[in-house]
Amino acid sequence: MNHSTSERPSADPLVCQADGHRHVFPFTALVGQAVLQRALLLTAIDPGIGGVLISGPRGTAKSTSARALAALLSDAPFVTLPLSASLEQLIGTLDVQAALRDGEVKLQPGLVARAHGGVLYVDEVNLLPDALVDALLDVAASGLNTVERDGISRQHPARFVLVGTMNPEEGELRPQLLDRFGLSLEVKTPTDLPSRIEVVRRRDAFERGPEAFVAAWAAEDEKVRKRLVAGRKRLPDVQVPD
Repeated sequence: MNHSTSERPSADPLVCQADGHRHVFPFTALVGQAVLQRALLLTAIDPGIGGVLISGPRGTAKSTSARALAALLSDAPFVTLPLSASLEQLIGTLDVQAALRDGEVKLQPGLVARAHGGVLYVDEVNLLPDALVDALLDVAASGLNTVERDGISRQHPARFVLVGTMNPEEGELRPQLLDRFGLSLEVKTPTDLPSRIEVVRRRDAFERGPEAFVAAWAAEDEKVRKRLVAGRKRLPDVQVPD
């Protein structure tokens, strides 16, 4: 059975607030996006792949799938990088004044530090300023973030699943930046009638009763989570033939 779903055009990701809780649409309840799901799981198992770039029109579960993946990662952080962020907000900065006051340079962490161990999500990555994209992909490739100021530098681990989404109708991504993503795929809205009906049915059920809907898919999500954890444990022993 193929589990997946799509967002409605011009809709926000499927996240509902009910009874004081935040409910995210289940990963295994997505309809018609098996390739997208596999790409996300692969890069979650091995962040060294370099993340996933998801290209497609509105209504193809891009944001929803990224948030659903984050929910699988044992309450791991899900951090969104806004297009308006500064370089310091992304990578952090050093508090030199603290050195003068306390004799110790303190690191003020940025978004990449907050995303450590989770997902860093960039919507409309094709519209992100070049300086941010270059810094972001350097960190994602190395798993380390280096912050420098006034000849002083500090490093900290920053391993996260990098997920970038874009609508090609809003502009293309520079080829050299496209090459920095380990995986890239184009997603489309399911075209067959049964799948489209199932998309609407599941979305409606989620909006009417998010807690019950999430509970109904919890066992399937847990199976995927266990496979993900097992994949991470086996990763050091994986040997890729020529």
